Amino acid sequence: MADQTFPSTSKPHSNHWDRDVFLSFRGEDTRKNFTDHLYSALVRAGIHTFRDDDELPRGENISTELPNAIRGSRISIVVFSKGYASSKWCLDELAEILNCTKTRGHTLIPIFYHVNPSDIRKQTGTFAKAFTKHEKRFQAEMERVQRWRKALTEATDCAGWDLDSIANGYESNFIDQIVEEVFCKVKPDGLCVAEKPVGLDSRKRWKLY
Repeated sequence: MADQTFPSTSKPHSNHWDRDVFLSFRGEDTRKNFTDHLYSALVRAGIHTFRDDDELPRGENISTELPNAIRGSRISIVVFSKGYASSKWCLDELAEILNCTKTRGHTLIPIFYHVNPSDIRKQTGTFAKAFTKHEKRFQAEMERVQRWRKALTEATDCAGWDLDSIANGYESNFIDQIVEEVFCKVKPDGLCVAEKPVGLDSRKRWKLY
């Protein structure tokens, strides 16, 4: 794949969404386990969800199709895992997602999958190692690297779901709570029976100062 950032052009803002959810995740970390289970649960709940390994046609230009998929989605769920920041594609997705939250009324729901939110915000731990490599590889594109750093920091300003702090680490219960919150966000008023998603009171709001 060519080393190129997502194009900045986008279709005009509209309240019409092509789908409910865009899933951003590091495939090597969670494609065959957590993200697959989350995707299946969202689909079973009637939530139209984009996952690139299912919906991106073979041969399509990823640098064009993925940002279009983000812009056409009402919500992005970002599954932060230990290897998330090692992927330039994940980081480009995240930067586009944050841009859409500011310009298109898009909602970001971060999920912290066995990672410390402060490592994401401050780019420490495995995230520091990833950026050491990025800064060597992209010496001529340091603005892009700084955009990635800013996106990671801003993502932790959104209320997020931390697996290690919610549902005692049980993934099935954790996923159920996430799906219920998303369902309440995407369905019209009156269709969401619960006043608030189960477990929302215990959800950690990772807005760090």
